[in-house]
Amino acid sequence: MTEMDARTDPTGEAPHTPVLYQEIMDALQPQSAKRYVDATVGAGGHGWGILNASAPEGQLLGFDLDPHALTLAGKRLEEFGSRATLVQASYTSLSQQLQKLGWQQVHGIVIDLGVSSMQVDTPERGFSFQADGPLDMRFDPTYPLKAEDLVNGWSERELADVLWRYGEEQQSRRIARAIVQARPLHSTHALAGVIEKAMGGRKGKHLHPATRSFQALRIVVNRELEAIEEFLPQAVQSLAVGGRLAVISFHSLEDRLAKQYFKHEIKDCICPPDQPICTCGHHASIREVNRHPITATEAEMQTNARSRSAKLRVVEKL
Repeated sequence: MTEMDARTDPTGEAPHTPVLYQEIMDALQPQSAKRYVDATVGAGGHGWGILNASAPEGQLLGFDLDPHALTLAGKRLEEFGSRATLVQASYTSLSQQLQKLGWQQVHGIVIDLGVSSMQVDTPERGFSFQADGPLDMRFDPTYPLKAEDLVNGWSERELADVLWRYGEEQQSRRIARAIVQARPLHSTHALAGVIEKAMGGRKGKHLHPATRSFQALRIVVNRELEAIEEFLPQAVQSLAVGGRLAVISFHSLEDRLAKQYFKHEIKDCICPPDQPICTCGHHASIREVNRHPITATEAEMQTNARSRSAKLRVVEKL
């Protein structure tokens, strides 16, 4: 296979293009006889690149909560045999899964946060209002909480707080009030219509009025921000010296969590600035590989719209 083949689906089932593919390969620099983790393996695009570049003995552990994604990844990575291990689990269980495999440390980790294009493009998953579907939005279909439960069960105040905090939606109170008045709501089109009406229609807006609200509901349903906070310390701890962690984020909340955690961990001292003597005992555990986030090239943005908002931060274990 060529590098380009890694970006296409050999099964014909998932037209999924891994974002910042070459940038991830450059960041992790996969080598034979080393171990890597794809914490959000999806359809296996980044994983394929890692295993291909680390031949003949490199190994990969891939996580995903979505069973359909794991099926696709399994087909794509089948050629690598036992070098690829795939598990249906949250990346928050990284330390536990490494222990099960007997892996003391790994040499590279990539995590591609947020929702994947193939999930968005599947109406029955309920992630998007572009096509009508149920208000689901779960990465793992066995999760007990659906978006429908929030929309129809939470109070107006709770909904407003969610839309403001996780969607950064300035009209959160107006939208929450409209949702409560329109209950029950069971489909993505119904919810998007209520939000659009509450916002006074599209009025030539580039961003659909429901975009931020749908993002907020998805984040809460899947506990996405809490998961990132649990994952980052485990990832840094799991790296061998010189190993790298690459984090791809798609909105400011995700990127802010990564940026703040890395900022904390690159310092030798975290005492208050006005404290004359260091008493914290903290030592830097990582260094920044790129001070500013890496973004997609113009060429990639032309062929993959999802890459437009992608930001890549890379750190290396000291």
